[in-house]
Order: sequence, then structure tokens, then C-alpha cells
Amino acid sequence: MDRSHLPQLAIFATVAACGGFRGAAKQLGIAPSAISHAISSLEHSLGVRLLARTTRSVTVTEEGALLLKRLRPALAEIDLALDAAKEANNRVAGTLRLSVPPFAAHWLLAPRLAAFSAVYPGVTLEVRIEEAFNDIVAAGVDAGMRLGESLEPDMIAVRMSDPIRASIVASPGYFDNHSIPLHPHDLARHLCIRRRFSSGQVYRWEFEKDGEEIVIDVNGPLILGDDRLVTQAVLGGAGVAFLLGHMASEPIADGRLISVLEDWCGPFPGVYLYYPSRRQMRPALRAFIDFFKPA
Repeated sequence: MDRSHLPQLAIFATVAACGGFRGAAKQLGIAPSAISHAISSLEHSLGVRLLARTTRSVTVTEEGALLLKRLRPALAEIDLALDAAKEANNRVAGTLRLSVPPFAAHWLLAPRLAAFSAVYPGVTLEVRIEEAFNDIVAAGVDAGMRLGESLEPDMIAVRMSDPIRASIVASPGYFDNHSIPLHPHDLARHLCIRRRFSSGQVYRWEFEKDGEEIVIDVNGPLILGDDRLVTQAVLGGAGVAFLLGHMASEPIADGRLISVLEDWCGPFPGVYLYYPSRRQMRPALRAFIDFFKPA
């Protein structure tokens, strides 16, 4: 391999991730003209077009996508090797990249991020907010966090929260004008606030009681793509919502929301961190787990 291409390959991966030359230049701290020159030189050496350029956008070509598929894990391994060198003698340092869904980022991580950085100033923590259950190796991240996901056989899972109970809630004002649902099927007569994930899937509400499981496609005038929007809408009286415990507990306790169908709302397994079993755990990841996992 011509190792002189390594800087150019790293620049190419950054351009693809940033979606353009200016974003890559800002991230790498070099001039856009240097970015353009590096990409042109790499394309000339390989004899293929890696990026399709217009006056308004930069997109990865089919050939570029094939290269990226193998390049990203390779660059991630280089990053790991560099961080391992920094972490010699178990010094906690280097960059730690995590793939985390929005609710876990806001609920578990956000309140304690400042404290973690103060305790481990040598660690650069990058949190990527992603709902999809991605291949973390291909994405070049060290670990992922998800709620009750089925993990691949070569992944190690670490529990990062207690089980989470869901709540079906609405505001007192809403229930002043609508009957209290006593069975999940009663929700067909209610205005339900639905949640669409980034995958495009609209969540189907799940219930369980005495071994009976029910999954319902609810209906309503709102389909929202963010948990915090759902919370604000239900607090405003827009309808009935399905909320995870951490979003509902405080407004239920202070009377802003009323919880119904509690005997049908079983707990979810909780949040787990997962990482490849074939990788030796880095001190930075061990420090993160020990800091954020429940006592």
C-alpha cells in the first residue's frame, strides 16, 4: 500500500462525513483549497471519481461509497491504536466515541457530562445522537447505548440503568373532556400523540398484563419525531401519550399529567451499553462505564 495516501484518505472520509469541503476544512483546521487538492490528487491516483461536485453540494459516488465502507473501520482502528498508545500504563486518555439514542443522551448522560469531563480531562468524549441500531464497528465508534435491543453474538452488553416503566398519560384538562381508558383497546376513542423514529417507523404502543400481550396502532392528529415534543404536546392537552418513565415521573408527581392503564404498562429492560467482544476494553471506556452505570 502507498502510505502517502493515508492523509488523503482521512481527508476524504472527513469530507464524506461533513457533507462538503468547507465543513471538512473547519473540522481539520486546513484551507478548503487544500481539501480540494487532496481529493483531486487521490482521485487521480486511484483513477476513479470519489465525489460528485456541484456548485451547491458534494455527494459520494458509488465508487466512493465502496471505498468508505472499508475505509471507516480501518481509520477507526488507527484511532484506537493511537489512543491505546496514549493510554499506556492505564492512563485514561484519548477520544471515546459513542452512539446514543436521544432519550438516553438527555436522561442518563447530559446531567453528568460536566462532572465526567472534570474527573477525566484527558478523555475527549464524542456522543453521536442516533436512534438507529447501527453497526458500531463500521461506523467507527467505540460503543453504543440502546434500550432493550437484541445484540449481535460478538457484542458485550453492560446494564447502564434500572428497568424502565412506560406510562400512558394525558393532562387533567384532556380528561375533563374524555373518558378514562380502562383497557388498551379503549385508546381507539382517544386522540393519541404518535412518535415517528428516524427510521420512518411509527411506534406501535405495547402492553402486557397477566401474560397477555397487546400491540396497538393508535390514531391521532399529531405524529412527532422527538420525545421532548411529545412531552410538551401532552402537557399542553393535545391528547394521550406513551412516555418512558423518566419523562413522565415528575409531571405525574406534581399533577400536570394523569397516568392511566398502569396495570398494562410493564417495565422495559433498561439501557445497555454494548461494544465488540473482540476488542480489549480501553481505559477510557472502562472509566465511562464505571462513572455512568447505576450503583
